[in-house]
Amino acid sequence: MPQIRVKDAAQFLGVSDDTVRRWIDSGMLTSEKDESGRAVVDGLELAQLAKQNAILPADPSSIGRSARNRFVGIVTDIVADKVMAQVELQCGPHRVVSLMSSEAVRELGLELGSVAVAVVKATTVIVETPAKD
Repeated sequence: MPQIRVKDAAQFLGVSDDTVRRWIDSGMLTSEKDESGRAVVDGLELAQLAKQNAILPADPSSIGRSARNRFVGIVTDIVADKVMAQVELQCGPHRVVSLMSSEAVRELGLELGSVAVAVVKATTVIVETPAKD
């Protein structure tokens, strides 16, 4: 299993290094020392903890749909002309940008600060990994 440094684990989960160390001290995560003597956590254990602790805001639309990737957020920017618009949402730590018609922006009542749900259903999702040290 991959081993992840405490500082990187904290960054991936959006918490402080101290929080990860408290989780280790409380037994929520186990740690080992890598060959350099730095504390590391098991990647699978970290992934399971991330999934358990994920707090997803409720989808306010109450609509059934097949797409599983829904991001509830706040509209932070709208750039529109007569035909097209770029709408930016801040969904937790994630920035989601959508291109849509200006008509759709008006019909949805989107404005800065309004709550919206970004629904993503894609046949292509690219997954990348960091370069090996």
